[in-house]
Amino acid sequence: MRAVRALTGNAAAAYGVKLCRPEVIPNYPITPQTIIIEQLADFINDGELDADFIPADSEHSAMSIAIGAAATGVRTFTATASHGLALMHEMLYAPPQLRLPILLVDVNRSLGAGSGIWVEYNDSMPERDSGWMQAYAEDAQEVLDMVIQAYRIAEDPRVVLPFMLCLDGFILSHTVERVEVPGQEEVDAFLPRFSPLNRLDPEAPMCMNMAVSPTHAMEMRYQLDRQMEGARQVIAEVDEAFGKAFGRSYGGLLDTYLMEDAEIALITLGTATSTARVAVDELRAEGRKVGLIKLRFMRPFPHEELREAVKGLRALGVFDRSVSFNRFGPVFTEVRSSLYGSGVPITDHIAGIGGRDLKVSTFRDMFALLERSASGGRVRECTWHGLRGEM
Repeated sequence: MRAVRALTGNAAAAYGVKLCRPEVIPNYPITPQTIIIEQLADFINDGELDADFIPADSEHSAMSIAIGAAATGVRTFTATASHGLALMHEMLYAPPQLRLPILLVDVNRSLGAGSGIWVEYNDSMPERDSGWMQAYAEDAQEVLDMVIQAYRIAEDPRVVLPFMLCLDGFILSHTVERVEVPGQEEVDAFLPRFSPLNRLDPEAPMCMNMAVSPTHAMEMRYQLDRQMEGARQVIAEVDEAFGKAFGRSYGGLLDTYLMEDAEIALITLGTATSTARVAVDELRAEGRKVGLIKLRFMRPFPHEELREAVKGLRALGVFDRSVSFNRFGPVFTEVRSSLYGSGVPITDHIAGIGGRDLKVSTFRDMFALLERSASGGRVRECTWHGLRGEM
């Protein structure tokens, strides 16, 4: 039976995980993720979830435990943030190649010396080439729904890859919203029991994670690349099936807003999308033909879908909440590569770093630059919005 609850993004993740019935949950606490695992520990203690909760010595150990558990053929979950994800880095490369569909929730937070506890994507973006699928949620309802979708996508026999679901620290993780929580029977009907591709079993011994010689290494990486590419279709199918079952769908790899006749558009991801949507509404009311593209997945990247969405645009902006220190943000770099040869002028717009506020006016400023670009005016290839002082 469905219930409507007031939940933070972290609590929404925990409720989604509980409904998916994982059997092993290793974790090491780190702000702003810790509440997810505390809520799951409460579920286990209260008898609402039958799972082994394993406190780890570090995030590196937590992912190692998740790998070992998934290799025995059980559904697993863990969560982390920022420096915790960085500490997992070595182990993140094992699950994709071992074809272990682990779900990891990363609550995005700044990373490095002089770091804070507020949101930016410099923790998750560097891991987008580790072989994990990677999605970014806009609100608490999408967090819960994507936990359920993530397991079905990851465990699909055509995919069998780990899934990283990212949500904005504090802005989403600690903000309370109205969330519809599906009934357990509904989720059980939507998400079948986990049937592992391979599993460690004393009755049928096998080897996993063997050293690979140059004779086979290139083919191994090629196969992983093909698996990631094949996930694109499964993501679209699961989103459609979820919409039929629960009445909510999200567009698959990306979603669009008022793009049918748009002349200029902005690409956003995460909670910034909600604020940008308000800016689009205001500008539309003023007679400007603007639109919005919500990038939901960084891996697999929606190349074809993006090319279709930007057809006819006179200018395209890309919002980045992280920096690659190659003059641009990583989302811009990916978009520009994907749209190479399309003829659409593309500019990068970096904002919200370290949790800096993003206002409707911030996105109106981005659209103003895009209108100037569309009219042939000179615009910086990369603009930092909201910097203090003169730059």
